[in-house]
Amino acid sequence: MNFKVFIKGLVFLCSLAGAAFILSKGMDKSWIDTYVRGQGLKGWLIFVSAGGVLAAVGFPRQVLAFLGGYAFGLLKGTTIAVLATGVGCVITFSYARVLGRGFVQRKFPRKIKRIDDFLSEFPFSMTLLIRLLPAGSNVATNAAAGVSRVHPFPFILGSLIGYIPQSVVFALAGSGVEVDPQWRITLSVILFIVSGLLGVYLYRKYRHGKTLGREIETQLTGDAEAAEEIVETADTPRP
Repeated sequence: MNFKVFIKGLVFLCSLAGAAFILSKGMDKSWIDTYVRGQGLKGWLIFVSAGGVLAAVGFPRQVLAFLGGYAFGLLKGTTIAVLATGVGCVITFSYARVLGRGFVQRKFPRKIKRIDDFLSEFPFSMTLLIRLLPAGSNVATNAAAGVSRVHPFPFILGSLIGYIPQSVVFALAGSGVEVDPQWRITLSVILFIVSGLLGVYLYRKYRHGKTLGREIETQLTGDAEAAEEIVETADTPRP
């Protein structure tokens, strides 16, 4: 188990909380405060639309969840952040499948093959495993899946459900900027560790001998040689 990936995530989470706390004290006319918070359905639509476009081009979904928690509170913030990230997933997946096939194939050739092999038999459950991992690129996965043979419905549904745990964690931290910051951010740190460990455990247990590649395996194990062995084993044809 490589705990560096968790440490990076915790540093990212705490830095977001600190930056947002400072901004909330000195910039009460920020974009979120002006156009989203307290705007009802209009604020929801603005956040989902803008967040979806940002997520489609690689904006971190954890930041969207944090901002959702800050703007709407834990439950609404989580829901809206998942919807926004889901919109981004649909945009990137659709673009890759309809318009960007050549570009994506040139940009992520190995990623496409890995995603294709990984998702082919159990697209919903395997997509869920990918989204629960504390590592990997959201936009690269969406683009590679769009070019692959995977059916869009199980991929998108698995993504939406898989986005929830980390969205809860970061929305909880965002909601704690102005209300009970100590216990909310502390709890979000604990939940981040738990959700990450659960994601790694489920990935290792239910991946059916498949792998997402050297980069992911190295991030999860912290050992390049062990990662190489895992990849070679997965690539070895079975009798």
